[in-house]
Amino acid sequence: MIDVRHPGEESTPFETATVGEVMSRGVISCPPETPLRVVARMMATFGVHAIFVFEHTDEDDEARRLWGVVSDLDLVAATRLDLDSLTAGATAITPLVTVEADSPIAEAGSLMAQYGTAHLAVTDPDHQRPIGVISTLDIARAAATEPVEEAEQ
Repeated sequence: MIDVRHPGEESTPFETATVGEVMSRGVISCPPETPLRVVARMMATFGVHAIFVFEHTDEDDEARRLWGVVSDLDLVAATRLDLDSLTAGATAITPLVTVEADSPIAEAGSLMAQYGTAHLAVTDPDHQRPIGVISTLDIARAAATEPVEEAEQ
């Protein structure tokens, strides 16, 4: 479900990249009642720094709405407490900040700075459904890539 990049793979230059070109595809999520110890296992198993928290909507049993995120830093801050009784819903940072996949990555960076978060849910511009995650590391990879005209000289 997650698109993992490896060192040496091509990156898109920051100046021309869209969020959809640099994001990790897929969203790893859990319901609000999930104990933080389980959230920690999910982070360790999938090698991610954030787990999105969703709630079921009343529309139908399959419909879900993302509404918060538990980051690795949130988890670390909670380790002095009982990880088995604390839940993802009680720890999640809300409201969830989103950005559309066709937005420039500079917009994602501005949103991260404005809201003080390192992860944004990426939504499909047509359906507004979450399709991936963009992190500060994704933006750093793009910022580290030379513009095409400089790289060719």
